[in-house]
Amino acid sequence: MFGTGLSDLRQMLATKSVENIQFLPFLTTDVNNLSWLGYGCLKQDWTLIAINTIGATLQTLYILAYLYYSPAKRPVLLQSLLLLAVLAAGYGYFTLLIADTRTRLAHLGLFCSVFTIGMYLSPLADLAKIVRTKSTRCLSFPLTVATFLASTSWTLYGLQLRDPYITVGPERAGIVTSVVRFWLFWRYPPGQDKPYRALHA
Repeated sequence: MFGTGLSDLRQMLATKSVENIQFLPFLTTDVNNLSWLGYGCLKQDWTLIAINTIGATLQTLYILAYLYYSPAKRPVLLQSLLLLAVLAAGYGYFTLLIADTRTRLAHLGLFCSVFTIGMYLSPLADLAKIVRTKSTRCLSFPLTVATFLASTSWTLYGLQLRDPYITVGPERAGIVTSVVRFWLFWRYPPGQDKPYRALHA
């Protein structure tokens, strides 16, 4: 799932532009990966650790590329700093104020679940624009497919572990938002909004 941003990265490198590329999914996914990485370390779950280390590395790469090519760097930096501050405050809360490991794991699991739901909702931030312009150019179809498959896989993994923080809310939100995005792609197919050149006789 995290590798689907490589197509956006290639587009940024080729066009030296961030046009039709959403920043918020990169940022929320990076914070989400870092949060689940902490949860995996606390739980000593090597699957969570490995996957989220790779995810955080790739998302950070996408963020840096976006920042480099974005003409409006200030909003990108402010959003990044705001979410990093939330992450740092969460880290301080979980490591300094909660001594009991089981309580820390429960609170961190809830924190991660909330962030995951935010991550899955972030591609729909442009929903009004998509409906108004009748264009899905700013949505990534490969990311939608990958999100649907990853959410389904994580739901099954959470059921196997009997871990409610992986299973219950966040992954089902991923499935639901993927279905909404599939509907948007069906309703406003890519390519129908391409400008056409006038034919000269």
